[in-house]
Amino acid sequence: MKKVAYFDCFSGISGDMTLGVLVDLGLKPEVLKDELLKLNLDGYKINFNKVQKHGITGTKVDIELDNHDHHHEHNHHGRHLSDIIKLISESQLNQDVKDMAEKIFTRLGEAEAKVHNVDIEKIHFHEVGAVDSILDIVGSAIGINTLGIDKIYSSPLPLGQGFVKSSHGVIPVPAPATVELLRGIPAKRTEVSAELVTPTGAAIISTITDSFGPIPDMTIENIGYGAGTKDFTEQPNLLRVIIGTSKDVYESDVINVVETNIDDMSPQVYDLLMDKLFSIGALDVFLTPILMKKNRPAIKLTVLVESTKLQEACACILSETTTMGVRIYEANRKKLAREMTEIETEYGKVNVKLGKIGDEVIKIIPEYDNCKQLAEKNNVPIMKVHQAVLTAFSNIK
Repeated sequence: MKKVAYFDCFSGISGDMTLGVLVDLGLKPEVLKDELLKLNLDGYKINFNKVQKHGITGTKVDIELDNHDHHHEHNHHGRHLSDIIKLISESQLNQDVKDMAEKIFTRLGEAEAKVHNVDIEKIHFHEVGAVDSILDIVGSAIGINTLGIDKIYSSPLPLGQGFVKSSHGVIPVPAPATVELLRGIPAKRTEVSAELVTPTGAAIISTITDSFGPIPDMTIENIGYGAGTKDFTEQPNLLRVIIGTSKDVYESDVINVVETNIDDMSPQVYDLLMDKLFSIGALDVFLTPILMKKNRPAIKLTVLVESTKLQEACACILSETTTMGVRIYEANRKKLAREMTEIETEYGKVNVKLGKIGDEVIKIIPEYDNCKQLAEKNNVPIMKVHQAVLTAFSNIK
């Protein structure tokens, strides 16, 4: 049984909303405070309050900074990413927490650096370096670790509109760093004139989430609400997280299937087309013979592709073939966990793909090209090499 969490971001996500929802789910405030003390950071107080948004109760986190302490915060020039990573890595926090927090900050740094067109080490975390962002990010990593969550799913992210003030002046919503962090992640437009997804929220959710989409199959056990600061008339400003258990022993994800029917193109073109689609990063490309109108023999071209490569795949098909359009739909996949390894046989080394459920290997697939080379080199049938791999593997076990 896996413990899964579904981040239902119907009103977006921010660092403090994430921290609030984890406390709402049962992360004890004193545990969180004790863990945060392991960071060499002072001059702050954290308060947790129950608040209501449109009649729904959630936990609101407020971080109070001591005013006389502002010089500690390097307000004028901010902290560098390396200072923050050092603060985290030199702390007494658990290694998994450190890794997650460092990963989130690095993603945030990369996005800010790209937007401002400066080297990542020169980036000053004005908004981010502020103590509260460090507490939000490290606190979120502590919460996920303490609650023992194995897998995280999230809904698509709603983006507000309008403008917001930043240390650089007035910028559009969503902020440039937020958009940068949401590359490859499904987003949706809303009519709310406010920042729903903050850069910190985007950095957290894009780093920790295994898959974006609808709520996965699970037995619901616990629900928490984290409250944002603002109030909207359109919706309650809350982040909901649903925790449950999943019996699913397989890995799962969502891919795009792109297909089109072609009845008026030279078959020679498919060779180059396949090469191009695979070079873009298509997971698979295949051709199915079909009969079309007027009983014309034709080909259905099908391409399996991740959402990040979808636009490129469509552009390739539309420019390289005679078709005028493509059909696109999403497909849910269930997969064995995969692991690559190398097996030494009497004929030489072979790369092998292992299919696993948990730690148990249930399939061994030797790489065809390797087996072919060794069969030719040793002048033996390819099945012999194949068999030698399986025998060698069972001896290792």
